[in-house]
Amino acid sequence: MLKDFSKCAFDIIVQAGQSNAEGYGFGSVSDPWKPSDRVWYLNGDFTIVPAVEEVTGNEIQSNFALPFVREYMNNGCLAEGRNLLILRTAVGGTGFLDNNWKLTDDLYLRMMEMIRTALSLNPENRLTAFLWHQGETDASLNASYDVHYQHLMTLFRSVAEEFRVPDLPFIAADFVQHWKNDNLAICTPVVDAIRAVCRDIRCGAFVETDGLLSNYQELHRDPLGWFDPIHFSRAAIYELGKRYFAAFAALKGTAS
Repeated sequence: MLKDFSKCAFDIIVQAGQSNAEGYGFGSVSDPWKPSDRVWYLNGDFTIVPAVEEVTGNEIQSNFALPFVREYMNNGCLAEGRNLLILRTAVGGTGFLDNNWKLTDDLYLRMMEMIRTALSLNPENRLTAFLWHQGETDASLNASYDVHYQHLMTLFRSVAEEFRVPDLPFIAADFVQHWKNDNLAICTPVVDAIRAVCRDIRCGAFVETDGLLSNYQELHRDPLGWFDPIHFSRAAIYELGKRYFAAFAALKGTAS
């Protein structure tokens, strides 16, 4: 029997950006994600399915929303009788400068429609957190600090204003250090802009990624078939999700 999601009250978490938000973490972890009947995905095709790690070939592929929501539940943030809906809006290899995330672009418009759809399922549904990881594409296209700052600030403000959630936690993070350190000249303006947006918005936090390894550093092999210094490994993804939650918890403790 199909589940009637109009009878589910959801805390909604938006996961947006490009491939490190979509989730390309491979390798082993000591405490893997266990699916829960309280945690669901809304996919880009508007289907709602249980939140699980993907399988690519013989590899498990993960994303940081899963360890984030595990911390969310373990720390008592999910009230009794409520569920979690993760909006999987991220798409790899996309940015502002290649016309994917500006306010008139397809991925932005699809994300906004996904949020509207999720909220419309039940009047008790609420937008809880906005988890962003993006910028590698714009860095590769030589985005300036000012341009990236303006695009990202405009995107987040539009979400908070349209859905009337002025204290919506907006959390973003640094790049994989392996790739960033090999490309500092192009990465620094973009990362500095992301950090500044997180500082300047009403309820934002920037997550550091020191010590989090790339797929290549962690595995010493290439699960995607090419040298991969740009994606967090699965173990790093799990730690990144915990760091996103720690930032969220700090914001919820201080937000007005």
